[in-house]
Amino acid sequence: MRVPVFIAWVFVLLAGCTAPAPRPADSISDWTSYNRDLAGHRFSPLAQIRAANAGKLRRLCVAPLAETGALQAGILEIGGVLYVTTAHDTYAIDAATCALRWTNVHAIAGPEPNPVDRGVAWDGGTRLIRGTPDAHLIAIDLRDGHTLWDVAPGNGAHGEFLSSAPIVWNGFVYIGTAGGSWGASGRMMAFNLTDGSLRWTFHTIAPGSGRLVGGGLWTSYALDATTRELFISVGNPAPDFAPAYRPGDNLYTDSLVALDPLDGHLKWYYQAVRADEHDWDLASPADLVTLGALRLAVVAGKDGYVYGVDRSTHRLRWRTPEVRMQNVDRPATPQGTRVCPGALGGAEWNGTAYDERNHLLLTPMDDWCGTFKLEAVRRQPGGLFQGGTFIRDPYEQARGVLTATDPRTGAVVWQYRSATPMVAGVTPTAGDITFTGDLAGNVLVFETRTGRVLYRDLTQGGIAGGVITYALDGRQYVALTSGNISRFTWGPHGRPTIVIYSL
Repeated sequence: MRVPVFIAWVFVLLAGCTAPAPRPADSISDWTSYNRDLAGHRFSPLAQIRAANAGKLRRLCVAPLAETGALQAGILEIGGVLYVTTAHDTYAIDAATCALRWTNVHAIAGPEPNPVDRGVAWDGGTRLIRGTPDAHLIAIDLRDGHTLWDVAPGNGAHGEFLSSAPIVWNGFVYIGTAGGSWGASGRMMAFNLTDGSLRWTFHTIAPGSGRLVGGGLWTSYALDATTRELFISVGNPAPDFAPAYRPGDNLYTDSLVALDPLDGHLKWYYQAVRADEHDWDLASPADLVTLGALRLAVVAGKDGYVYGVDRSTHRLRWRTPEVRMQNVDRPATPQGTRVCPGALGGAEWNGTAYDERNHLLLTPMDDWCGTFKLEAVRRQPGGLFQGGTFIRDPYEQARGVLTATDPRTGAVVWQYRSATPMVAGVTPTAGDITFTGDLAGNVLVFETRTGRVLYRDLTQGGIAGGVITYALDGRQYVALTSGNISRFTWGPHGRPTIVIYSL
């Protein structure tokens, strides 16, 4: 749904008749990828905002977005312009004034199992790339917003959609299909950046897996160009709650998978949850952490654990629980089994950040339980394929947790507990502070070493997407999404907007 046309025209008038060209990108000042870098750290070297002055942050401006609905996208900032997506629209917004530069609207071409999008990728030049809920992949000119190419690698009628924020490397665009809970089988794909032609495909359901489907991909990705490893976090098997229908380990569902980014062949994998029966996807991107000789792929799951996987041995070094754990080994029954975390618990699409200065991992999670009920397995093309139902505990009982852990051991250093779930991006900086938000709409700034809250500001809507920082003309800014509206899962709070802060 969109705001009335006359309001959209006000945005255009504010932007002026012709949008100024974006400034050249800067590797220190800008935020040019979903997690800022392909390693997934989300760490910013900016330090103008710090513990001593974080309390002086002020809201500068707000940019309402024309399309309402889920707002879970990361934000890019390139040369003084913010780029953000809703389910169908892509926006360019002035990074200092909130003035609208342009809007690209994707015309729906088929069924949409789940109308949500998590952001764009930038090619380092003039292209932005994004997926859509009807399983299209489109390239957009960042200068004026016109569509450069549009391909359809998936089919919404089969339960497929593209909700991940893609990444770009070496002339390739990487994105995978979501839709495992709708009965689709996941595929990770690489496309030619120039024209959108398919280069390779990796199927996340291993050959010979019988009736097993699922394994969707619905978050972003990490990549190490030196070792030539593309890391993808694979979602749950389907039917979600009926493991007897799909015996075995159900590879490669709920796994961290390393692929060769040039041809897509499997290099190695680590399965976090075998034969998952609680919809405990690996839903967040990997964070590639190096500490001396220690090389880790850190990934957080909806099962409430953060995993530290050794990239040399491909084995688990540590596993840390960060939310309540109750009945985690009990299956769904026809009468119902209450489990913590439930299908909406643990880490969601925004996962672990790594503070390169203080050597801390920072992970947002939902402490949210629910009841699983087993039912007969029925399959309808394009419909949910779960073999049961999940009844979440009332939203009012959901809580959030931000945890700082030591990457060497997985030991918890501190925790902050929120009255509402925490699914927003987390951004540590060289100023020894960390930015994030919660679904109550609170913008939060922490002292990274201690977890002390330095600043809090209540926006008009739940914060479920990007929280980034950047600098323009020597001034540091913070931009974030506010107003996520996903009534049956993450709350109906607010109206989708971009909010910008500075000192």
